[in-house]
Formats: sequence, C-alpha cells, structure tokens
Amino acid sequence: MENLVKDLPEEKTTEKSSGFKLKGLRWWIIGLVCLATIINYIDRSAMAIMWPAISTDLGMDKSDYALILNVFMVAYAIGQSISGKMFDKIGTRMGFVISISVWGVATMLHSVARGLTSFASFRVMLGMGEAGNWPGAVKNNAEWFPVKERALAQGIFNSGAALGSVVAPPLIAILWASFGWQTTFMFVGVLGLLWIAPWLIMNKGIPVKHPWITDKEKKYILDGNQEEGNDKEEPAKGLSMREILSYKASWAVLASRFFIEPIWWLFVGWMPLYLADTYGFNVKEIGFFSWVPYVGAALGSISGGYFSGKLMLRGASIDKARKQTITIGGIIMFVGLLATIFFADSALKFVLIVATVLYGFQFVISNIQTIPSDLFTGKSVGSLAGLGGTVGVFSVIIMNFLVPIISSYSYTPIFIMIAAFVPLGVASIYLLAKEIKSIK
Repeated sequence: MENLVKDLPEEKTTEKSSGFKLKGLRWWIIGLVCLATIINYIDRSAMAIMWPAISTDLGMDKSDYALILNVFMVAYAIGQSISGKMFDKIGTRMGFVISISVWGVATMLHSVARGLTSFASFRVMLGMGEAGNWPGAVKNNAEWFPVKERALAQGIFNSGAALGSVVAPPLIAILWASFGWQTTFMFVGVLGLLWIAPWLIMNKGIPVKHPWITDKEKKYILDGNQEEGNDKEEPAKGLSMREILSYKASWAVLASRFFIEPIWWLFVGWMPLYLADTYGFNVKEIGFFSWVPYVGAALGSISGGYFSGKLMLRGASIDKARKQTITIGGIIMFVGLLATIFFADSALKFVLIVATVLYGFQFVISNIQTIPSDLFTGKSVGSLAGLGGTVGVFSVIIMNFLVPIISSYSYTPIFIMIAAFVPLGVASIYLLAKEIKSIK
C-alpha cells in the first residue's frame, strides 16, 4: 500500500500521543471495505457460475435466469437509494453491518431454493443488502480521505469487485465440485458474517472521534478534506434530494452511470452464459477461465484512482483530473468493445480483450463514483451516490431484458450497443458538469 501512496503529500504536523494509536488508520479502514466488496462479488457471482448445474437440477432455462437476474437488479436499484439514505442517517459503521448481514443471510438461503419463485425471492433480499456497499463506500471515503486521495481510495474499494470476480470462479468451481451448489451457497454466505467482527473492532467512528487515529493523520485528513462535516462533532446537515438535483452537475453523475454501468454488468451477469453458449463450457471450465478479465479490472481500479490523484498533485484542478481520467478510460473501453466484435475468435482472445474493456471501465468508474463527494458535503454524499447507483442499475435492467432475446441470434448487436454507450457516458460528464468542484 505504501508504494501506491508514496507520491502523496507528507502529513506535516506534530503528534501528541495518548493511548493506543494506529498509524495509517484510514488505509486499514479502506482495506476492510475492499474485503467486504470481495465478499460481495463472491456471493453475487455464485449463481451465475453454478447456473449450468442449478438449471439442470431444477429444470430452469435462460429466460428464468434473465428474470432472476432482473429481479435482483430491481432490488439492487431500489436498495441503492434506500441504503444511501440509511448510511447518511446512521453512519457508515452500522450501515455496513446491516448491509452485509442482510446479504450474507440471503446468500445462505439460496441453498434451500427449489425453483424460480424461491430463487427470485432470495435474490431480492441479496440485492437489497448488497446495494449498500457502494453508497456506503463513497461516504466512507469522503469521511476518511482528503480530496486528493479519494479517487485512489475509491479505486482500492472498487478493486474489491474485480478481485472478488477473480477469486469467485475457481473458488466456487472447487466448492461445487466437492460439495454441490447448496453447500457452496452456505459457505460463501458465512464469509460476510465473519467480516463484521473486525469491522466493529477497527471502525469506532469518524476520524475526528476515533480513539486510535494519530493526531498527525487526523490533521492531514481534515486539512485536505473539503467536506465540512468531518471536522465537527456532528456531520453537516444534508440537502433534500430535490435540492441535490437542482444542481446540473448532479445529473452528470446520474447520466454517466446510466450509460457506463451496463458495460460492467454485461460481463458480470452474462459472461458465464456466453462462455457456455459459445464455447460449450461447463461449470469447471467457466470457473477456471472467467476470472481472467477481472485481473484487468483490478489494475484499472487502482490505476484510475492513482492517475487522477497524481494529476491533482501536479496542480490540476479536480475538474481537469476527473475529466481527463474519465476520457482516457472511455477510449480504452470503446476500443476494447470494438475488438470483441472483430478479433475475439477464440475463448482466450475473448477473455483477454474483455480484460482490457474492464480495465478501462474501472479506470473510469472510480472517478465517476467519487464525484458526489467532490460536489457535496456531509449527509448529501450518500444520497447522491445511492441515486446514481439506482439510475445505473435501471439501465442494466433494460439490457438484461434484451440480452436473452438478442443473444438467441447473436451477441454482436449487444457489444455494439454498449460500445455506443461509452461516448454518451463520457459526453454527459462534459455537458452536464461544466466544472466539477465543491458546491457550497
């Protein structure tokens, strides 16, 4: 971790020690959030990876899968807005406890599902729980990191999604081969519940109140943090959603996530089925092949956050750093998606090209997801982040209805569609956010 932040400013202040202190506490906190995200994606990916076996055992088909996936996405969309408000209301510490408890139990309940109705019901519960991870992380990063480090922190958090997607296929394939799909759901569901203990021990409050934070780190965070609520005993009062949406820049977050979000979800939700349909892969082959693209995603998460932070250290404004990073990532995504159409004539080429696409996606999204904390303060951050997630997921739901229909003929029109979304997503940032800066 030190290598990632060695170019960031020195924390210049004197420290008065009292009691137990933990240096670099903010990095421990974001490390736990990253771990929660890894668990989130292991739990989320389990059904898709094991679908060939589940569908055979329970007599379901691709249309059932699309319906279950969209039921999850609707719950996930609604859950983003609800959980954003929840995190603003009760704070990140207990907000994460509630979210991960709900999704852990929901994952375990998948083991007793016996058909479309029960699977759909448990996916609703899973979607509501897992949704909290994203607005919670954005709010957590706004509390614990100065502006110049926020995109890097968001990148570390987002790398958990990629790392979870790297770990999940081989882990789930091994568990499935050894114990079957029911026991696999039980095992991965327990992981989230085990995470709660270290989180409660490590996260005792916001920086200004945490007993373990050094004076040096506290001053560094607060001096470099535009969020007015973090240097006071009580966070700043949040705006209503109507007030938040009265600013044009807020709509840049919503529009960009509407266009960009389906790119990630197409591969998360449908790549296992694509590999099965196109190359005849079984569960084991999917498990030991589909992790490759997420290595690229993990690298994109870290490098996108680091790149924008580096630009700011060299004197670039928040606006220039965010937009330049989003543009570069958008170009990488667009070229990669075109390559899936013209050059992916084998399974190996396909997953390597998708690795490039997901690198670009994560390079972009870590900065888009940070914009709510660039614009607003206090209890408004989680609300806008949650609404942005909701809007993005509704775009994914539309795509999920189209995929099983279009893919019965060819996947090529789907890749063309999401390639066209890339310039629309990037353009929405430029057109709607004339200048990304703190709104007083």
